[in-house]
Amino acid sequence: MTTSTKETLLVDILENVSIPVRRSRTSSFWADLAVLGVAFVWGASYPVAKGALFYAPVLILVLYRFVVTTIFAAVVARHEIGSTSRGDRIRGVVLGTILFSILIAETYGVALTSAMNAALIISLCVMFTPIIDYGLSRRIPPTSILASAGISCIGVGILTGGIGEVSLGDALVLVAAILRAVMVVSTKRLLTGRQISSAALTAIQASMVTTLTLVLAVVQFGFSGLVIRADLQFWGAVAFLSLFCTIAAFYIQNSAVRKSTPTRVGFLMGTEPFFGFVLAHLLLAEPLTLTNSIGAGLILVGTLAGILFENRT
Repeated sequence: MTTSTKETLLVDILENVSIPVRRSRTSSFWADLAVLGVAFVWGASYPVAKGALFYAPVLILVLYRFVVTTIFAAVVARHEIGSTSRGDRIRGVVLGTILFSILIAETYGVALTSAMNAALIISLCVMFTPIIDYGLSRRIPPTSILASAGISCIGVGILTGGIGEVSLGDALVLVAAILRAVMVVSTKRLLTGRQISSAALTAIQASMVTTLTLVLAVVQFGFSGLVIRADLQFWGAVAFLSLFCTIAAFYIQNSAVRKSTPTRVGFLMGTEPFFGFVLAHLLLAEPLTLTNSIGAGLILVGTLAGILFENRT
């Protein structure tokens, strides 16, 4: 083989390799941007849900939210669900059960503690995600990643004003934070190499949450307690929470975890308190001070540093 022929073959190989690499980086960028969008929407969900709770108890609101989610997702993914294997359906049921556990622990935890404590504790999922992710692979998380997660958690602490005396509500929110990390890591591990679509997975998860919530609601309120009277503000809140904060959010999260790493997704989702802070200032005219600005800045610094170190890892 002549020198010129070797050079031609080398150029062809490099060109063929560079195209997938560029596509992978582009796909990762859009996945990251989509997860940030989820964090933004979830940050906006707090005032919407708070207003809806004037009309219905927590379980009833969650039930209506996921009934709408299940119907919509099932219609959209009806063909994918039909072609989903039994094993993948079981995986969806497992992930749906974890999601239900998160919602119950977090919702009742928030009811028993302050919003500041809840925001601080739930952000610890940023720390738990790399610990669980690397731990299941029998590896110790890099110090740089743990330090970045710590910076984000400190930022949330400053932003929310710290945590007071630990209560039962705090413990429940802590359980929810751990389960959030378990959810992200489990989604990655259970779905790697599987054919189930993100739309079908979202529909199966939502149906599991609906079923379990319905059982609890009937036990607590009876069938008559499932019917409520509310105005358009409540139904608008249910529509927003269902379409944007549940269907779109979990579809994006399920898709992003497949294209990224649990640790990276965990850092991006950890920006939720930051977006909540920004929206509270813009929409509710809450004061912007030096202290909460520093806290918000630390969240961004910790997130960006964590993503950078995860890329190197």
